[in-house]
Amino acid sequence: MDSSNSIQTATAPIPVDLFVSKKHPGLTRGEIGFADSSGHIIFKVNRQSSVKKVVLNSAGNPLVSLYHQDKGLWQGFKGDDGGEKDLMFRVQRTLSRLTRTEFEVFFVGENREESTSDVKLKGFPFRRSCTIYKGNSIVAQTSLMYKLHQIYVRRKKFRLTIFPGSFDTTLIVALVAIFFD
Repeated sequence: MDSSNSIQTATAPIPVDLFVSKKHPGLTRGEIGFADSSGHIIFKVNRQSSVKKVVLNSAGNPLVSLYHQDKGLWQGFKGDDGGEKDLMFRVQRTLSRLTRTEFEVFFVGENREESTSDVKLKGFPFRRSCTIYKGNSIVAQTSLMYKLHQIYVRRKKFRLTIFPGSFDTTLIVALVAIFFD
């Protein structure tokens, strides 16, 4: 990842907010942008087909490719080629109801075997509400953007708050892209 475009939440003493929308300037149709508080795009998620999404940095370099398998199973690979040697994680949907969705994330170790799940995603996609947990700690959370005296809350733009810790921001963006697919 380009260090000039990365957000270092591990060293940041306060949470970092990214604003997620399809309507940022400079995005093409089908892309979702993750912008900082100044409106600069930090990450983009590009849907390349019905089964493939790619997380890109602001320069357009592929960081993680996401492949949708079947029945709620996703795989995340380093870069853009999706080779088995570059497999980083698998995500499995464990609960899918009209109002609630849950996923478990399984990271692939050096020996290419899955470890136990210690990262979970839980939330309500319609409300743009998702919480990412690592063990008992909250890593990141999404929420709609409310304004005072606003009767109808728009769902096209929402906030992603990343809490300080040692979790990779690119991975959080990839998991949010999977959750809201």
